Amino acid sequence: MNGPVLSFDLTGTLSTFNFCDSVYFEGLPRLYSVTHDVDVEEARGYLTQCYDEVGDHEADWYDIAYWFDRFRLGDGWHGLLHEYSRNIEFFPDAEPVLKNLSRKYEIILVSNACSAFLDFELVSFKQYFSRIISCVSDFRQVKKTSEFYRKLCDHIDRQPGEIIHVGDHWQFDFIAPTGAGLKAYYLDRKGISNGDGVIHTLHELEDKLL
Repeated sequence: MNGPVLSFDLTGTLSTFNFCDSVYFEGLPRLYSVTHDVDVEEARGYLTQCYDEVGDHEADWYDIAYWFDRFRLGDGWHGLLHEYSRNIEFFPDAEPVLKNLSRKYEIILVSNACSAFLDFELVSFKQYFSRIISCVSDFRQVKKTSEFYRKLCDHIDRQPGEIIHVGDHWQFDFIAPTGAGLKAYYLDRKGISNGDGVIHTLHELEDKLL
């Protein structure tokens, strides 16, 4: 398909945080509590402290296998993700907009989520993406820098000006890609920000592009 490539973030853009949050703040603390015989609230407090120490600017933060290894929880992360996949939830505007835009644009997904999460979360949405890229699993880095987006361009054999990126993180999804020469839209679903390059729903993106 000729023309620009649309690059979408996943969590916070197409899907809610419900799945991710339930795994990290319910599932992992519960499992840690049982494995190490501590109170579940104590476990949640300890794990949250560990998450904060690593921080979401580091690839390990998004890697479920890293946390299972760090907390000595064995190798049952696949079962945990399956259990909490009931909490996967997409925003109402996600599928209709993807469906409409996919008729005109090649669409890819570029997410900091590890491939393990993406395998569960995108079961009903894979048909809309020509490529599904996990920054953590495929590049071992987070899309926090312009250098990452330049690597992305090389990876998909496109020039920066041929890619439009859309996401809900100001640094990861707007500052970094525009710094690499991509067109980008910052999706602010809370309606706090305004200005060029800011949208509040995916329907606004659809109106701009179609």
